[in-house]
Amino acid sequence: MPFNANSHPSNLKITDIRFTSLKDAPMHCILVKIYTNQGITGIGEIRDFGSDYYGKVLKGRLLGENPCNVEKLFKRLRQHGGPARQGGGVSGIEIALWDLAGKAYGVPVYQMLGGRHRDRVRVYCDIGITGPGPGERRDGHWIGKRLKSYVDKSGFTMVKAVVGAEGVQALYPDEVVVSAPLGLLERTTRESGEYFRMVRDLGLMLDPGNRDSRNAAFYGYTREMPWLFYRMTERGLDLFEQEVAALREELGYKIPLALDHIGRLNLEDCGRLLRRLEKYNLAWVEDCLPPWYVEEYKRLSQLSGVALATGEDLFGIEGYEALCRERAVAIIHPDICSAGGILEMKRIGDMAERYRVSMIAHMCETPVAALATAHMAVATENFIACEFNAPDVPWWDSMITGFGGPVIKDGFITPNDKPGLGFDDTDDEVLREHLMPATGGVWDDTGFWDTIYSNDKRFS
Repeated sequence: MPFNANSHPSNLKITDIRFTSLKDAPMHCILVKIYTNQGITGIGEIRDFGSDYYGKVLKGRLLGENPCNVEKLFKRLRQHGGPARQGGGVSGIEIALWDLAGKAYGVPVYQMLGGRHRDRVRVYCDIGITGPGPGERRDGHWIGKRLKSYVDKSGFTMVKAVVGAEGVQALYPDEVVVSAPLGLLERTTRESGEYFRMVRDLGLMLDPGNRDSRNAAFYGYTREMPWLFYRMTERGLDLFEQEVAALREELGYKIPLALDHIGRLNLEDCGRLLRRLEKYNLAWVEDCLPPWYVEEYKRLSQLSGVALATGEDLFGIEGYEALCRERAVAIIHPDICSAGGILEMKRIGDMAERYRVSMIAHMCETPVAALATAHMAVATENFIACEFNAPDVPWWDSMITGFGGPVIKDGFITPNDKPGLGFDDTDDEVLREHLMPATGGVWDDTGFWDTIYSNDKRFS
């Protein structure tokens, strides 16, 4: 792509930053657009189920800055990042800055990261957001058939399934899969379901009439594993194994199969379960424990031969270094919309490579985050595959314009040679049809945030 003669990168200035929140895209997904004095824009994305607040609060610090100074601006903003969704504002803006810088200089983002190690990025497929139909059970056979249909239709070469102890308990209500203080499992399962339902529909979350139930549900949803004191019974282990066997029956053993969300279990029961699952040749098991449990992950990795992965909720390279240095996990699993954006995620991958740890990517977002991940991934040697959680969202590809075809083809993403992230813009009519309730419109004015500012100096 030739240099953009209409762009004068050294004279670029950020003039505005705006946001759009989408529902079921596949999650609550938030796009960010940075505007400049030369008409060039950059588009990024805030972490799924996050808030545009994490980006809006940074706007006053960026107005008047040159967006091509990506590293300088990221270092200014990174102190405002935090774990999980709190990293979304810094990460989403960083992604948009790279997109904008690439457009200004007329080069794709991956080239600014040092070029390609590979031409395309492998994608592993989840089951999507559509649940079972009437009369169907969300068991191993149903999940396996769903995944197999995506493999056969779209050419995915790896898959991931969610099979959790609580879900197995729901499949077999007359069995004791999980032992817990009487009433605790039922209450926390109900609270978690209620909170997740509110997260998917912010109209419910923000309704003043729901505040008491929302606040109560939050604590059930977020309580860490050891404090719940769930224990799996031997019968529970049998039934969990039965569901994984059903998955393999539908999928066969040739295709790599990973598991996620195996339940809010303690270290000891994770070890018991993983030893049971070794025979099913799992690619990895993800997020058995919170990602900051480094010592526990190290112990767990020694209890079975199943590869462990974690990291979608960590921000910045510092969060991953102990996991890799201690070889607590075989695979790190950042989300580009939480970890700090494109360059920080590449740094994380390069650091992991030194400790002989592989990297995969969490990605439950729109084509913007998918392409940002792909540009980072082709430039990172130890990268394995990127997640895809929207195989049943028919309008997913249509959110962006100018890419030149589907973003994922035959189970891979191939970044093109167009500047920035490789697409022209968003299709605002499509976005308008899928707005998250109670969050405003498409690229609404954010002038209120122009003057939100503080002394961010980190030393006196």
